[in-house]
Amino acid sequence: MPDRLVAIDVQHLSHSFGEHRALVDVNFQVHAGSLHGFVGPNGAGKTTTLKVICTLLKPDRGRVRVFSHNVVADARAVRKRIGFMPDHFSMYRQMTVGEYLDFFGAAYGLSTADRNRVINDVLVLTDMEGRRDHLISGLSRGMQQRVSLARVLVNDPDLLLLDEPASGLDPRARIELMEILRELRRMGKTVFISSHILSELAELCDSVTIIDRGTIKFSGSMDELALGADAHPTWVLLLATPDDSAAERLRAIAGVLEVLPRNDRPEYRITVETNNGGNALLKGILDAGLAVAAFSAGRRHLNEAFLDLTEQGVR
Repeated sequence: MPDRLVAIDVQHLSHSFGEHRALVDVNFQVHAGSLHGFVGPNGAGKTTTLKVICTLLKPDRGRVRVFSHNVVADARAVRKRIGFMPDHFSMYRQMTVGEYLDFFGAAYGLSTADRNRVINDVLVLTDMEGRRDHLISGLSRGMQQRVSLARVLVNDPDLLLLDEPASGLDPRARIELMEILRELRRMGKTVFISSHILSELAELCDSVTIIDRGTIKFSGSMDELALGADAHPTWVLLLATPDDSAAERLRAIAGVLEVLPRNDRPEYRITVETNNGGNALLKGILDAGLAVAAFSAGRRHLNEAFLDLTEQGVR
């Protein structure tokens, strides 16, 4: 089976603002057709990375390619393939939605006929077709977010770079936005989304990169993250019957680092030293005289992984 096409390839990327090192030897890849989350605390380097990828900022060191195009040497080719939606976006508020999208379509060199067709398509996709003649100044924050996303889609980009697209939205607007992003992925788009809303990213994305203090802490599939590929492996044990001494006996098994009771059931999350399978642990559990009802590999939620891999403190 051939390797998947790489949409974003970041190699040894570093960038500083004066004495502040925003990015330090950053490496990660995003495969074409994926919905990739990019997460990290405030000041971790997310927006700086996004600006380098979309050609708005030249890196001090390293190489970044978008669909094999170098973001510095082939900036024009990169811009034809991407759509960037920044965290804080400015809009021409005295324009109608249709006028705003038509302006950007013209900026991309589309003919009048093509602009009309594209505007209709992106308004349908973002469920804004009934707002075409409405002034942007009269739209809610959520509706303005949709107009901004529609603007990003005008040039039919292969890669969408979205910096905190759900910022300031109410829960319903966020849910609707996430469904639009899923539809874009089904259309074959690659979506690279920076967000602080970890619970929604966990459901939305198939892969993720975690950045902290300018360095990459994890990059890979959501399955790899959930299984703790970069941390001590965990296993979940459910006993057939409650046992008050179970936690103590589990902690006495060789290789066990931590035992945490879960819920109100006789269930335990067990962290072990090495990732060499659960056979040795299961044998130790049975040798300890505990009756096993279920035993499986533990899966970390994105929230847990984020806390495990990032540091506390003000950036």
